Amino acid sequence: RVCTFRLHLRSRAREENPTNMASSIMSAEGADAFIFITAIIGMIFAWFQYKLVARVSLTGGSDTLSNSGLDTSKLIGIYDAIREGADSFLRAEYTICAYFIASFGVVVLLMTSYVEKKFQIDQGGLTAISFVAGGLTSIVSGLIGMKVAVFANARTTVMAAGPNPWTDAFNTAFRAGSVMGFSLCGLSMLVLYVLAHLFAVHFKDWDTIITDEADCSDGCAHKDALHLMEALAGYGLGGSSIALFGRVGGGIYTKAADVGADLAGKVVAGIPEDDPRNPATIADNVGDNVGDVAGMGSDLFGSFAEATCAALVVASQSAELIHYGGWAGLMFPVAISGGGILVCMICSFLATHIQPVKKESDIEKVLKVQLGATTIMLTGVVYILAYLFLPSKFALKAVSGTVLTFTPTKAWGCTVAGLWSGCMIGFITEYYTSHSYNPVREVARSTETGAATNIIYGLALGYKSTILPVTLLSIVIYLSFYLGDMYGVALAALGMLSNLATCLAIDVYGPICDNAGGIAEMSELPETVREKTDALDAAGNTTAAIGKGFAIGSAALVSLALTAAFVTRTEVLENGVNLLNPTVFSFLLIGSMLPYWFSAMTMKSVGVAAMEMVKEVKRQFDTIPGLLEGTPGHGPPDHARCIKISTDASLREMVPPAILVMTAPIATGMFFGVEAVVGLLAGGMASGVQLAISASNTGGAWDNAKKYVEKGALIIDGVVQRKGSEIHKAAVVGDTVGDPLKDTSGPALNIVMKLMAILALVFADFFISINDGKGLFDLPRH
Repeated sequence: RVCTFRLHLRSRAREENPTNMASSIMSAEGADAFIFITAIIGMIFAWFQYKLVARVSLTGGSDTLSNSGLDTSKLIGIYDAIREGADSFLRAEYTICAYFIASFGVVVLLMTSYVEKKFQIDQGGLTAISFVAGGLTSIVSGLIGMKVAVFANARTTVMAAGPNPWTDAFNTAFRAGSVMGFSLCGLSMLVLYVLAHLFAVHFKDWDTIITDEADCSDGCAHKDALHLMEALAGYGLGGSSIALFGRVGGGIYTKAADVGADLAGKVVAGIPEDDPRNPATIADNVGDNVGDVAGMGSDLFGSFAEATCAALVVASQSAELIHYGGWAGLMFPVAISGGGILVCMICSFLATHIQPVKKESDIEKVLKVQLGATTIMLTGVVYILAYLFLPSKFALKAVSGTVLTFTPTKAWGCTVAGLWSGCMIGFITEYYTSHSYNPVREVARSTETGAATNIIYGLALGYKSTILPVTLLSIVIYLSFYLGDMYGVALAALGMLSNLATCLAIDVYGPICDNAGGIAEMSELPETVREKTDALDAAGNTTAAIGKGFAIGSAALVSLALTAAFVTRTEVLENGVNLLNPTVFSFLLIGSMLPYWFSAMTMKSVGVAAMEMVKEVKRQFDTIPGLLEGTPGHGPPDHARCIKISTDASLREMVPPAILVMTAPIATGMFFGVEAVVGLLAGGMASGVQLAISASNTGGAWDNAKKYVEKGALIIDGVVQRKGSEIHKAAVVGDTVGDPLKDTSGPALNIVMKLMAILALVFADFFISINDGKGLFDLPRH
């Protein structure tokens, strides 16, 4: 007979503590209060920030912050066109996503119900529920971000024309970004925690310790704990699936419009960026919102959900953590995110109140202080949380089969390693993509001999820029694995995401300022307004590069954490995996190839759509009298037609890459078994992270090399190079080539790595049930 003892109350757990091991200081009720309250505080703070942004009126009024005397009628028309374009695209995209959630939810239900060679509809049903919840939360996150970004862009333009432009315009854009950051973090944490509580009602034996069963003389966690966390993993799968559609669809939309507008406008017609004569400018500005904002929000929401689920799955297999830590100990990964919300909220006042922006040189400094201050504060906060939520020590079963002792100090070390490495990777990325430093200036100088040398220099920079980030990630992985095995790796991923609210606020700030500048030019506002918005946007480009580096680094750690959870669940490393096993090595190569296949599909999609856009813009210039020349009274450009081209192309082209990514791990596990899946995931992560870094940094470097030329900073043979010169045209070609690299393929590779791994984890039981994990082809294991 199996002997068990149940842990209902923390006091009883202490009474049954035979080794004098200290239990968690935090009770289950305390953990609930902390996590629920921090999540709600995050959402309330987001609402508070939104109300501050809403005080800025586009039409004026005595009780608003609007700039009196500014004619905003044309500005409002452009703002409405951008808003309607973004709404129509997201409506079409999320309709497709809703059909996907419904159809793939059935697949999740059926495949995750087949556990241990029998159907357990409760397991599959709860996993499907969490999948739907994750997908819907991802949609809501992207929608909130897009709505607030569009809402704030014209208001930032108005503030840039006001009496205190630097402070007011910066605060408007930054607060709008904070709405996205804090609402996403609070909402995602709240939904996940509510699901965990609801599922715990069904898996009521999650806190049972088995003490008299084969291999369990020292105590084993009941399977209910693992099944609870596996059902929750569907939340990460739902979030990441929608993020793939958002990133790929939004990326194709924005870059089709951007590349088309640049080629047809700056290169062919010789007119400035965001010139109101260019029919593609509205579509370009819409793309900034649906790609850089909605896509980024869904992407990082997926990272949070997946990293948390990975840590929970690994933690649920530690009997001592469940015994001595109870519910609070298990929920430590969620508590890290709760602490992050509080820290990011406090630090946000540094930017808006304590050390506000008063001149151009303050902008970049204030944004970087946000990243630095949150990192420093979280270093201390995580230490406190670890000692409150975790027992003084507990045993973790390593993937090698040995048992290691884990402590709060080790948990702090793993989390902080991820936290600081994320910050460092961000600043390394900035070094390679900002024109304040030599690498990008070298790329700018290479345009002296034409576009070809510009392309060569940019590619070389991207490849070189992988060295330090990959080295840092390797060190973090080794250190966290040494301290806490797979659980340590998952905590490192969560550490990198712990200041997510601030990182998102800074990320969304950039596209808002970019849109604000475009609106200022299209509205033909005074040049001084455009100068202000350009300065705000330039700082946003720098911090966006930091955000991209942070997103790629966190994706790599999240992917490894999910792979670790899969390995732990399937016990695929019980007797070791031989790298020269033909199954493992073959799928290692196939996994390494998938990011290139995916990138080829997405980049060609941008090229196809951009060709359509260029032809349409040329057609309008040829057929609308006086449009290109700017003759007074000429007919208006047909913005709606350009928006339709980007919308149709993105919706059409986003499906094949999604099918590739989602079928690869499922088909591999079904036909070739779990060892093949491990090879596939390892190969995909190893090549994906380096391709993502090089693509994003190459594109970012070309973009900022062009801006370096446009600001008149490049001097060749004593001549200042400016817009319209041959050197500027060469720089524009590089920027145009880099657009799909940095904003479509590169960022989407983050999701490729994570999505394949979360799919493998969610369907792990299904894979194991097929010939004991050997697949339909019954390949021999080990």
